[in-house]
Amino acid sequence: MGEKSLQKRRFILETARRVFMEKGYKNVTMKDIVEACEISRGGLYLYFGSTAEIFLEVLKMETEEADDVFSDSITEDATVADILTLFLLEQKKELLRKKDNLTVATYEYYFGENVPKKDNILKRQFDSAVKIIEKLIEAGVQNGEFYCDNCRGTARNIMFVLEGLKISAHTIGITAAAVDEEIRYILEELGIEEN
Repeated sequence: MGEKSLQKRRFILETARRVFMEKGYKNVTMKDIVEACEISRGGLYLYFGSTAEIFLEVLKMETEEADDVFSDSITEDATVADILTLFLLEQKKELLRKKDNLTVATYEYYFGENVPKKDNILKRQFDSAVKIIEKLIEAGVQNGEFYCDNCRGTARNIMFVLEGLKISAHTIGITAAAVDEEIRYILEELGIEEN
């Protein structure tokens, strides 16, 4: 794919992301994306064959961008506790953002589509986050920053708490204070004093 084609593809994905944020997943049609991009239907089909294909690419793009933002936020002198705290605070920002996120669309996609396990981006993201958190906890235990008997179980538990908070944010509502309390509990369980 040439540079111009890559730019066009990126434009379509960024525009589609906004459409999915506004309308969710199940209410978006190829026509909606065509209209938002102001391109022909044929022009869209040169790049993508369905809204599901577009949505999966948007999710991949979101993951890459979130990883970049997190990586760029880590300073050279950051401790393991600093990195874990930063991760949790980034999650808090995402949880409290009522608009401009894909949470509802993502759940609609996974509840509505028959997604094969091998293609489940959410599961891969979850498993990847568990591994990263587990490694952070192990490093913190090794250098004496944390106390933890079961690093993998604790990492999984942290991700289940965050996933539950994500659902709560869109169903029953959640406050910054409630998220802070959960973060404080996670840090206290690891023996980390909050700054």
